[in-house]
Amino acid sequence: MHTLKRTALLATLLLATLAARAAEFTVGAELPLTGSLARVGAGMHEGVMVAAEVFNRTNGKHKIKIVTVDDESAPAKAIAAVEKLAGLGAVAITGGYGSNNIAPASGTADKLGLVYITSGGVDDSLVAAGHRNFFRINNTAGYEKAALGLFADMKVKAVSIVYSTKDATSDLATSVQKALAARGVKVTAHPFDPAITDFKPIVNKIRLQDRPDAVFMVGYENDYVGILRAARVLKPQVKAMVGVWSLATPKMAGEFPDLMPNVYGTALLPYPATFASADGKAFAETYRQLYKKEPDYLGQFGYVQSMLLFEAIARAADKGTVAKGGIAEELRRTDRETLIGRVQFGANGDNIHFSHRMGQHQGKHIVIVWPPQHATGKMAYPAVPW
Repeated sequence: MHTLKRTALLATLLLATLAARAAEFTVGAELPLTGSLARVGAGMHEGVMVAAEVFNRTNGKHKIKIVTVDDESAPAKAIAAVEKLAGLGAVAITGGYGSNNIAPASGTADKLGLVYITSGGVDDSLVAAGHRNFFRINNTAGYEKAALGLFADMKVKAVSIVYSTKDATSDLATSVQKALAARGVKVTAHPFDPAITDFKPIVNKIRLQDRPDAVFMVGYENDYVGILRAARVLKPQVKAMVGVWSLATPKMAGEFPDLMPNVYGTALLPYPATFASADGKAFAETYRQLYKKEPDYLGQFGYVQSMLLFEAIARAADKGTVAKGGIAEELRRTDRETLIGRVQFGANGDNIHFSHRMGQHQGKHIVIVWPPQHATGKMAYPAVPW
């Protein structure tokens, strides 16, 4: 009897050990798949699913199961989504788009002891909140660096900044405004309420009063479309229309072919996308297989943040620390090259090496035009959509 008990105990221990060695982990994806941010949320979600597919095919030991909850582009729904995912057994959250949604969602995740990793919000308050489980692979500084680099290469002397009064857009607009002014560039700022849709009064002021070399748009997809439509009607005598996130994408080119030609926006990838690294090729090939289209930078961000998270989960699982804060600890130890460059998290969870690139819609392509070492073509300048 004593021997039987000991045998049963050993068997139990063996099964427990095997379970620790190879397991399936549920990861929550909280993203806006409907509402005003649906387009960008869907783009990031594609990257999340590609990362899970590549990880499960190549890891050889642990598996990742993605459970997605639509936050409907609303902060209250984002909180509810995280709570629901925690209830479904998620060990961490990947996703989130829009700083206004990410802030409450990541706060909820932190209270629940869940890691929250994102590329969808650049408001600095996200990393200033003191959450030990929050990680971000991009930030305002990286976007600012790209915009300032492009304007320096253009040798602009005057810029009009049109920006949404939301937190993230205001922060970036203010930072770029200060930096340009410090360089002796004349800057005129035009903040707008996120609810407005008629941009003709602002564009008319730019046309008649500012007369800048370039217009810098800091907003979201609907804002860009409204500004560019107004500019197409009023035709201000500028040399360039420049924006930031969610602008230099194949979706925008395909859906607004009359508005996008020659417009600049942040983009890590040219279109069609090309990759030299094995990781990049795995991402692109899997993306094409799953979605029957070319990958864009939203998918690339979703892929990188999720793959870093999955790798951290696997390392924590190997050490038996998943339920003991091990995922966050492994992310803090992360320091490696990725599809968006080197990623290493500082004490506040922010990627200390992030720097964006600038792309330009040229014909049916998106060409990387800054920085020079990553350029895939020459910028068309002066050049506007009309």
